[in-house]
Amino acid sequence: MTKAGSKGGNLRDKLDGNELDLSLSDLNEVPVKELAALPKATILDLSCNKLTTLPSDFCGLTHLVKLDLSKNKLRQLPADFGRLVNLQHLDLLNNRLVTLPVSFAQLKSLKWLDLKDNPLDPVLAKVAGDCLDEKQCKQCANKVLQHMKAVQADQERERQRRLEIDREAEKKWEAKQRAKEAQERELRKREKAEEKERRRKEYDALKAAKREQEKKPKKETNQAPKSKSGSRPRKPPPRKHTRSWAVLKLLLLLLLCVAGGLVACRVTELQQQPLCTSVNTIYDNVVRSLRSHDIVQWVLQTDSQQ
Repeated sequence: MTKAGSKGGNLRDKLDGNELDLSLSDLNEVPVKELAALPKATILDLSCNKLTTLPSDFCGLTHLVKLDLSKNKLRQLPADFGRLVNLQHLDLLNNRLVTLPVSFAQLKSLKWLDLKDNPLDPVLAKVAGDCLDEKQCKQCANKVLQHMKAVQADQERERQRRLEIDREAEKKWEAKQRAKEAQERELRKREKAEEKERRRKEYDALKAAKREQEKKPKKETNQAPKSKSGSRPRKPPPRKHTRSWAVLKLLLLLLLCVAGGLVACRVTELQQQPLCTSVNTIYDNVVRSLRSHDIVQWVLQTDSQQ
């Protein structure tokens, strides 16, 4: 690996006014630190080397006005190449570039550009055109700058569009999250209310059961003294005396018949009949027998006095 210090000697020795020529130095990397120490070197020639890339800190050499990178093996330029805002002349002839960084659009001071002999993207190649003379190279610089500005604007619009999509997606996600959180809060609130109602019902049920339990002994104590203090005895159920009435009626009927027969035998003309004679005889004997007893006689006398 050959560096400028080994073949080209000290960089300051190669500085000619404001021009530093490092062409044909067989370089495969740029001595950026040494170049940064030479702010007066506004013209830098790195042509005809073996450079494949440029380090990102190369773009810090903002004092450069003219830069020759022709006949190297560069495949791409640093993404922040546009920091070289003072650059007016840029030679990229015969490299391996396909595209240019979007920051290229920031090279507002660029007046001259050569992109010949690069495998450029067809669109970029058409915009760059040929650089066969001074006029064409100036046109190339102008057209490429305009093209890169358009590319930058398109990319910015696309970035904004994607950013807007991301913002909308984020808003939708946030709204969805808020709705989900609100739903979860409502669910928790409902569950809490249901749990509270369940506990209240359980408490009411226990309280009612306790009151019912307390009432039962009071009823028993209130009812016990009544039974001992001579409360009204329960009335016995009415007896069934349908049959007794029937017997009594039959006896009364029989008694009436006997009484009627007796009256008929003692008062009417039938007393001379043999049957009535027997009946009268029996009646007289019964009356005499009853009168012979003092108690019966007393009852009969009392009854006759009444």
